[in-house]
Amino acid sequence: MSASTSPSIEKDAAAGRRPAASGRFRWRVVDIVVAAVLGVALGLVFWGWNTVGYAWFLAMDALTPGLGGLAAGIWLLGGVVGGLIIRKPGAAFLVEVIAAVVSMLIGNVWGVSTLFSGMVQGLGAELILLAFLYLRFTLPVAMLAGAGAGAAAWVFEFFYGSSPNILKTLEFNLIYLGSLLVSGAILAGLVGWLLVRALAATGALSRFAAGRELRRDV
Repeated sequence: MSASTSPSIEKDAAAGRRPAASGRFRWRVVDIVVAAVLGVALGLVFWGWNTVGYAWFLAMDALTPGLGGLAAGIWLLGGVVGGLIIRKPGAAFLVEVIAAVVSMLIGNVWGVSTLFSGMVQGLGAELILLAFLYLRFTLPVAMLAGAGAGAAAWVFEFFYGSSPNILKTLEFNLIYLGSLLVSGAILAGLVGWLLVRALAATGALSRFAAGRELRRDV
């Protein structure tokens, strides 16, 4: 890991070439610090959403079993936001896990399963970014990453817990999967993309490609 830009990367940038993969994927100190800050901040968001989101989850599930998944997208934000800002392998996973740990340590009703959920959801977003070789960070990719995190959450809950969803009806599982995909795409993907754009507009992301891209667009 390096806190500075290597000479080869500087030469590539000066020549207008894309940096070599080894340099592009190397974690800097600023990447680690920002991942930690994002994880803690989003962990506080998760903790706040534990009350509002869970109430919404129960209300929607009472209306139609499985629709509760529509409330889950906010809990998937870490992977999307971390991946869009840091753009390094493992960033989506790391930020989502840190956020889950913070939410768990502050206190919630799910305990250690929060950590397991965060790991799986972060991996779901990570796999989508990997599919694009960490080269594309557009709104559609962000929404796919959110949906990927939702799909991973569905798989996890299908098998895990005292009453896993594998024991429930096919209808419930299909509705729940669809709800998680929609919620992940919108509440994690779209909202996450807008959040990154808003942060970039403040200049807070000037050391990241996400911040430089916004300046070019403007």
